[in-house]
Amino acid sequence: MKPRHLLATLAAAAAMTFAGAAQAADLPCRTAKLIVPWGAGGGTDVIFRTFVEAVNKTGTKPQIQVVNIGGQGGNKGAKEARKAKNDGCTLFAIHQSAITSYFNGRVNFSWEAFEPVALLTRTPAIFGANADVPYSNLKQLIAAAKAAPNTITAGGTLGSTSHFVFLLLEDATGIKFKHVSYDGTRQRMTALLAKNIQVGEINLAAAKKYIQTNELKALGITTPTRNSEIPNVGTAREQGVDMIYGTDRGVVLPKGASADVIAHYAEVFKKAAMDPAVIAAMAGKGTQVNYLGPKEYTDYFQSTFTKWKSIAKKVGMYKQKD
Repeated sequence: MKPRHLLATLAAAAAMTFAGAAQAADLPCRTAKLIVPWGAGGGTDVIFRTFVEAVNKTGTKPQIQVVNIGGQGGNKGAKEARKAKNDGCTLFAIHQSAITSYFNGRVNFSWEAFEPVALLTRTPAIFGANADVPYSNLKQLIAAAKAAPNTITAGGTLGSTSHFVFLLLEDATGIKFKHVSYDGTRQRMTALLAKNIQVGEINLAAAKKYIQTNELKALGITTPTRNSEIPNVGTAREQGVDMIYGTDRGVVLPKGASADVIAHYAEVFKKAAMDPAVIAAMAGKGTQVNYLGPKEYTDYFQSTFTKWKSIAKKVGMYKQKD
């Protein structure tokens, strides 16, 4: 075959392949829903709504609508997403609670029940405390917890990231907290402000104003370096705890979604992740855009699951029968 004919043949084959992919990704709904398994107005909800707004502005079809299904620490929405059709008309907003809730026995499925599409952001954890506690940094909290094991109340959503971050701190330092469960960031913040609990995981977006007015204390942050928004708050590493941690939020599809549907959504969310307005909005919420595509996101889930499983077993959190 002559080179010219070969090029024409390859071009035609490529065009057919592209057309087939486009047709396969022509989804059977005018509007797809993104299930956000936490309440409207919370930090996670705001982050995903920002991304969805950016996606929809590109004119992509189908448009995406956020649907909040809160409850059970994110597991109620996860159950709904898991049983949805895999036709691309339902997406699910996810973070590591899909792993920790499985470890803790709250659900019998983990991230593997879904098809990873895109990791979008990382929000570092801040160890927060109510204004009346006698400690002002992580070192002093650890010393207080060692002096009185199982007495300092730590608020978090049982089986979720806000609970696991304190289990990681326990594992790293040998201390023990008295864990108290709340169904979401807003409820935990309310409990801290009302001084019903002593410490709890908080994030910069929700807590910055309370830190600035001294209504809450920020004891330490789980980033490699200090955050410029709260420069007086030392990192966990600075305070002797080798701990880098964050809530990593992304989007998945029900199991069995086609490669073309996965690729379609990976691309539209990648465009949103590159939008300067989205990047600025996330920075204002103490969150970093950290996009990973389907393969890299799958690798992320696999490595995180393996690492955290060993920690969950060590601290007695792992309830599954292997």
